[in-house]
This record gives sequence, structure tokens and C-alpha cells, in this order.
Amino acid sequence: MFNALVSDQVAVVGRIKPDATTANTYTSGWISLATYGALLAVIMAGDLGSSATVDAKFQQAKDGAGTGAKDVTGKAITQMTQGGTDKSNKDALLNIRAEEIDRPGGFTHVRLSVTVATATSDLAAIILGINARYGPPTQGASVDQTVA
Repeated sequence: MFNALVSDQVAVVGRIKPDATTANTYTSGWISLATYGALLAVIMAGDLGSSATVDAKFQQAKDGAGTGAKDVTGKAITQMTQGGTDKSNKDALLNIRAEEIDRPGGFTHVRLSVTVATATSDLAAIILGINARYGPPTQGASVDQTVA
């Protein structure tokens, strides 16, 4: 695999578009863990507004429509804050493996949920699919180009 491109092994499977986000909750689409062995969410906080906070977590569901959605236990970042221990212009990485969701309960899909509170803040997130189960991964629709 020394000649393999990283983009042939990892796919952009979800995102929260980069923007100045108002105080609200933003979510990616639902991602099937039948396709990937693991996901990595990269949460990128830019300039946070006065006293703003950012929380991010993985949620799970029984299908791509979000049936029975609930949080995945232990899959949340430590809150990013603008005041005190300033986390402006910082990133957070959130990992999840397929076996960490409630498969016995019928859960098959996950999404990233990011909540911005108090003030408008710059934010983006990208979710990468790792260890595609069935051949090379397919890049998400947001990927405009891949350069080898």
C-alpha cells in the first residue's frame, strides 16, 4: 500500500459547512457504519463570539432517517469556550468505531451534532470515513476535486 493515495483510503462522508454560525445546533447527515469501520470528525472552531461555547457529539440512529436518535455514550468533546480558557481558533478530533454504537439495539447510523451557544461563531466540521469495507471509498458530494 506504499503507492496508495490517502484519498483512496479515506473519504469525506459528512460535514458541517464552514460559516459564521448563529447560536443553534448544526448536524451532518446520517452516515451508515455498514460502509466504514470507523469515522473521524474534525471540529474546527474559528473566532468564537463573546462568551460563546461549542459542544460536539456523535448521535446514533436505527436508519438514515434518524429513527430513534440518541447520543452515543462517551462520544462528545470537552466544551470549547470563548472566555477564560479560550478555545477560539482550535480544533477537536472525535473518533468513533462501528462497534461503539448500540448495534444490539438496532442502531446502524451516526451523525455529528455541533451546538453553538450564546454568540455567533466561526465553525466548520468534516467527517472522514476510515477503513471502507467494500473497496475504495466514495468521496462525498462536497469534494470538488482530488489531486494526486
